[in-house]
Amino acid sequence: MAAKKLCETFSKTLIDEVQKWGCMKQTGVSLRYMMEFGSKPTPKNLLISAQFLHKELPIRIARRAIELENLPYGLSMKPAVLKVRDWYVDSFRDLRSFPEIKSSDDEKEFTQMIKAIKVRHNNVVPTMALGVKQLKKGLGLNNVGSLDLHEIHQFLDRFYMSRIGIRMLIGQHVELHNPNPPPDCVGYIHTKMSPVNVAQSASEDARAICLREYGSAPDIKIYGDPSFTFPYVPTHLHLMVFELVKNSLRAVQESFMDSDKVPPPVRIIVADGIEDVTIKVSDEGGGIPRSGLPRIFTYLYTTAKEPLEEHPDLGTTDLVTMAGYGYGLPISRLYARYFGGDLQVISMEGYGTDAYLHLSRLGDSQEPLP
Repeated sequence: MAAKKLCETFSKTLIDEVQKWGCMKQTGVSLRYMMEFGSKPTPKNLLISAQFLHKELPIRIARRAIELENLPYGLSMKPAVLKVRDWYVDSFRDLRSFPEIKSSDDEKEFTQMIKAIKVRHNNVVPTMALGVKQLKKGLGLNNVGSLDLHEIHQFLDRFYMSRIGIRMLIGQHVELHNPNPPPDCVGYIHTKMSPVNVAQSASEDARAICLREYGSAPDIKIYGDPSFTFPYVPTHLHLMVFELVKNSLRAVQESFMDSDKVPPPVRIIVADGIEDVTIKVSDEGGGIPRSGLPRIFTYLYTTAKEPLEEHPDLGTTDLVTMAGYGYGLPISRLYARYFGGDLQVISMEGYGTDAYLHLSRLGDSQEPLP
């Protein structure tokens, strides 16, 4: 299939509209606001929320569609990237062709449509990873070492941060329709989330994968008060802790594979501060050389085998496949930053690695809007 520019695939009117909306100002929302607003999901509030999304989502989606068309090194013309761009333009068109939302019936119909948009974009991360891989292949792997992919890393940071925001807004609105929400939940937000419990569940999932891949797995020890809670999005925390623990388990497992010694446990410490809740994941898996540290947060850096080579038609949204295309750490850091937190990795080569996941307790920071 020949690569098609936007103007060959979509009408000029639609492209002009994308350009126009892509220049409009985005509006950020804080965790606290989402929580307070969503705590009373009355028909009136759902209507206000839908009207906000009807205007906000096209702005955010248009910005990404424009960026996808103007990437360096010919990345925009890679088949996988064209596929992603078309998903964004289709979603923009769906949103813009939806009439003004005036009644609860309109709102219900709109909710079904944005639900479908979220599903359409499920495979954006693996598909973009494939596009970048197509680019690396096209440039010849010899060039990649010397090629400064800095612009592409910056684009992917903006692109994925924006995707986290879009999916959070859609998911939050859709979940407010749940007639039987779990106790203490406001949409995606758990108002009394226990970080120790989420860390426990994420660790068990990561350990199960380690067992499946290696036949054995180091122990995991968690330190912290399980009764301590604060408002956060459990799915986001699960994803981040899962990724950190999985990396630690792999490092320990591979360091001790040919040793008679018992592999040392991975330790998770949950600390409750005034500003931040911090989760430290510590391992004795040999560490990362100092020269390699700057690369761990770049896309395209991985030490594992690449699932995209084994399954070129990767249709899965399963995060387990993240092991292989080096997206786990940079995307986890974006999730942490989305609600005002951060992720830092400190390593002692020859000993092990400590990852510090900082989560803002206050929930006041606005979404970052790339």
